[in-house]
Amino acid sequence: MPLRRMGRPGLIGMAARTAVVAGTATAVSGSVARHQQQKAQGQYEQQQYEAAQQQAQIDAAAQAAAAQYAAQAAPAPAAARAGGTDLVAELQKLASLKDAGILSDEEFAAAKAKLIG
Repeated sequence: MPLRRMGRPGLIGMAARTAVVAGTATAVSGSVARHQQQKAQGQYEQQQYEAAQQQAQIDAAAQAAAAQYAAQAAPAPAAARAGGTDLVAELQKLASLKDAGILSDEEFAAAKAKLIG
């Protein structure tokens, strides 16, 4: 029967213990790295989601503003006559001609009646 040594482990025992410690350290560091990567990926996905939500809000606001602008701009063509002239603009031109003294009161009244009627 072989005699067992008592005390410090031999060369093979020391190598085995070192391998176990190194393997455990590698497994732990791999786990930590994997956890950090998953955490970073989760944060990135959260940021992307928030950015998409903000972009959707901006798009909705832009569409609402465009619809409001279109609603305000829509009555202007309705004020135009069938001939394609804007009645208000023509009346303003006539008023400015009258104010400048180019048209008399009778000429202004006749031109206004012609535009309206």
